[in-house]
Amino acid sequence: MNPYHPSISAISWYIKYVGLPITVGVTIYSLLCHMNQRKLRAALRNKVVVITGASSGIGEALAHTFYDQGSKVVLVARRGKELNRVKDDLMSKKLSVPCQEPVVLELDLANVDQMAAFVKKVHNVCGQIDILINNGGISHRASILNTDMKVFKQIMEVNYFGTVALTKAALPNMIERKSGHIAFVSSVQGLIAIPDRAAYAASKHALQAFGDSLRAEMHQHNIVVSVISPGYIKTAISINALTGSGNNHGVMDASTAAGFSAEYAAEQFLDAIVNKKKEFILSQFMPRVAIFLRQAIPSLYFYLMTKRANKTEW
Repeated sequence: MNPYHPSISAISWYIKYVGLPITVGVTIYSLLCHMNQRKLRAALRNKVVVITGASSGIGEALAHTFYDQGSKVVLVARRGKELNRVKDDLMSKKLSVPCQEPVVLELDLANVDQMAAFVKKVHNVCGQIDILINNGGISHRASILNTDMKVFKQIMEVNYFGTVALTKAALPNMIERKSGHIAFVSSVQGLIAIPDRAAYAASKHALQAFGDSLRAEMHQHNIVVSVISPGYIKTAISINALTGSGNNHGVMDASTAAGFSAEYAAEQFLDAIVNKKKEFILSQFMPRVAIFLRQAIPSLYFYLMTKRANKTEW
């Protein structure tokens, strides 16, 4: 074949003057982004990071992720034994950065009257709170008709009122220092609601609204507010979810079992926080479609949710 054939020359010209510059440009851009991300992560060193729900799942994975960056991690949950297990796991790691000993503090988010005393305890031990990650919460698996009011109240107390009370208790010191970051681990169900999740979705809807209001009010005080909405993450959330009577669901949902790993989610959440993202959604394709439909074609979304509620294939 003639090497000077017009089509060969055109391809060669395209590769040399278009393809190669684009490739080099993308490579340089990716490298710069990676370097910037490392710089942002390095800024987490010695920051006091309080993580609720740190005894398992996403909270435990977040503890590892922030500890790996050299943060002083405060592990918070009801189960002291599990928190100490997480602490031991952290301290057994061989890391290249110096790490301060994690702090274990027990707290039941349902005890809203204890939040001021809890925050004071954190300040006494750590001096301040740089980042508060409101991750603790419980889920729900039952229809509205088959859910006792005590379950609605319990889920709202933990997921919403407990989180609000803890956040309010942490704010004065942050405002005084003109520095701080508050992150809420919500859910895609804070953006859409599906059948048999009413109590959980309602609590997360409330958290989304609270986060948006807080973000606007705290801007003048230089306090960052992030609302993180994950889809399916492979944790024990469905196993520990409450049924309509208040018992544990005790079953790993297929969608949860097929979800992102908690470790992957934690890495994504950390980057969302260091990049000071106001809102971050980490989700599979179908929940993203549902979010789009709810906003753009609500009638279709309502139809699909009706089919789901009636256990009809869709």
